[in-house]
This record gives sequence, C-alpha cells and structure tokens, in this order.
Amino acid sequence: MIIPLAQLEEETIRNIAEGFVLREGTDYGEVELSFGEKVDAVIARLTSGEAVLVYSELHESVDIKPADTFASDDEGTASAE
Repeated sequence: MIIPLAQLEEETIRNIAEGFVLREGTDYGEVELSFGEKVDAVIARLTSGEAVLVYSELHESVDIKPADTFASDDEGTASAE
C-alpha cells in the first residue's frame, strides 16, 4: 500500500529516508555525496513522485520504491488510489 507523504510529519519522512540510505548503500555516480545530500536526494525523489513510500503488510515495514515499478511489485499489493 502506498503511503501518501501528506499523512506523515517531515521528521518521519526524513527518518525513513535516512534508514533507506543506510540500508541500500545508494550509489550516486562518480561524485561522492555526503550522507545528508543522499538523504535529501531520496526525499526529493519522493516529493517529485519518482519514488513512493510503500507499506508491506507481509513484512510490517515501510520501504521506498521507484514509482514506475511499484505496480509490478512482487508482493501483489495494490496502490491506494
């Protein structure tokens, strides 16, 4: 299920983005970015709609996924529209 950003506090979104960056070891190309810059980039993708927050009932967790691939998610969940 997609979690609308408007339902969350900014601090909660930042905490989720920080956890994502720490877990994923996100690669940002040739230029090394600081942790804060990586978190800001993830938040920017969420804000622009390129990425979405997804709650998994199966795993009882929240993750960040590319918006264009969520419909083909292996968990078989449907977006909240």
